[in-house]
Amino acid sequence: MAQGLVKRYGQVVALDGLDLAVPRGSVMGLLGPNGAGKTTAIRIFTTLLVPDAGRATVAGLDVIADARRLRRTIGLSGQYAAVDEHLTGFENLDMVARLYHLGRRRSRERARELLERFDLADAGDRVVKTYSGGMRRRLDLAGALVAEPEVLFLDEPTTGLDPRSRLALWEVIEELVAGGSTLLLTTQYMDEADRLSDEIAVIDHGRVIALGTADDLKARVGGERLQLVVGRGADLAIARTVLAPLASGEIWVDRHTRQLTVPVSGGSKVLVEALRVLDAESVAVLDVGLRRPTLDDVFLALTGHAAEEAADGGGRQGRDADAQEGKVA
Repeated sequence: MAQGLVKRYGQVVALDGLDLAVPRGSVMGLLGPNGAGKTTAIRIFTTLLVPDAGRATVAGLDVIADARRLRRTIGLSGQYAAVDEHLTGFENLDMVARLYHLGRRRSRERARELLERFDLADAGDRVVKTYSGGMRRRLDLAGALVAEPEVLFLDEPTTGLDPRSRLALWEVIEELVAGGSTLLLTTQYMDEADRLSDEIAVIDHGRVIALGTADDLKARVGGERLQLVVGRGADLAIARTVLAPLASGEIWVDRHTRQLTVPVSGGSKVLVEALRVLDAESVAVLDVGLRRPTLDDVFLALTGHAAEEAADGGGRQGRDADAQEGKVA
């Protein structure tokens, strides 16, 4: 739980009165652009940073007054796999277990258990520098689970993974949730948040600007979305102009993919009318569809830009505010 958390890096305000509560045994997804304060919040919750103001507790323990006890009950997997590539997978996990004071015998047993659980048993005695990116992420997550933590923090756990590796890691996370773990998950992948989170908090400029289930947030946006791809970049401006009378809100244009997203109401009648007016202007339509709002639409409505733009355009201030380091041990 966080109450009024504030954190500054010089002139940069990373957290500006953050309030957040995560029920036990649930998954809370944190969404927000780079620099919004997601990673800074994670670092405070895991005792890696001290807030400038406010209070935070995890599993009933104060992150400052009870920091030593708290570190024994939590696990953290950061944005980058915190593994030693010169050690084997087994040696990495054995080392983390010893840092948790599990003892020599139990540390070795736990390392083998986790290698098996994360489908790394065959690679357990190979040095990590020979591992693929997906294998490293699984090993990193295994390290976060060595002490069987009550609360687990996952900071963009699937960033940079290929689709197959992402799906495999999602399955592992879902197994943890089914086992009763409490998870706080930061991500910039909307499909990931939609699939894994019980509740979602959208953070921008260091504050929670929206909170609810994925369905709650989608209902907040409302309506339907007409999504189409035109054949030529020059057609984007024409399409935007002729579709404006049909739109119930702002039209979003992606020049790179030549895609327009138009908030509408009226169902298939609007789709037919849109195709009619585009054909009258000789605009070639390569793909078109009508769909319900997604979390991408929620992100657009709440933050003013697409999630992919946020992921790519955090800039120096975002990097300063959300630099993530290390692993709790």
